[in-house]
Amino acid sequence: MTGKIEARLAELGLNLPEAPAPVANYVPYLMAGDLLFISGQVSKAADGTIVCGRLGDGLAIADAQTAARHCALNILAQAKAALGDLDRVAQVLRLTGYVASTPESGDQPKVINGASNLMVEVLGDAGRHTRVAVGVAALPGGCAVEIDAILRVTA
Repeated sequence: MTGKIEARLAELGLNLPEAPAPVANYVPYLMAGDLLFISGQVSKAADGTIVCGRLGDGLAIADAQTAARHCALNILAQAKAALGDLDRVAQVLRLTGYVASTPESGDQPKVINGASNLMVEVLGDAGRHTRVAVGVAALPGGCAVEIDAILRVTA
């Protein structure tokens, strides 16, 4: 039996990918009391392809927003791996988004909206969060976007 959140994902036509394994010396998530910290998730689609590029250097805002949505789905996949049930997510507290960008580009907030919008589409008011959107010169593997998260969870 699937929970309300997984049913909502299905209703939206979204497939939750397998939780990506860490690629270095860190853990994908860590619980501290009722807080779940999720390590940065890159713009890797469920089929394994990675959205690469830099905003302002050939990467369109719409493609970067899609990359951010992949990051958000990977965050939810990590939450499911950590909690076993996405219905335990009480609130997305914070998303910190990093967008590979040229120095002249200032559209990082528009890009991270891809993740923010997905969280609200899937979780409703529990998906509303504080946020940071930062432009960076490069991200791991040339990916376009990386996002980490802090969630409040129930027992």
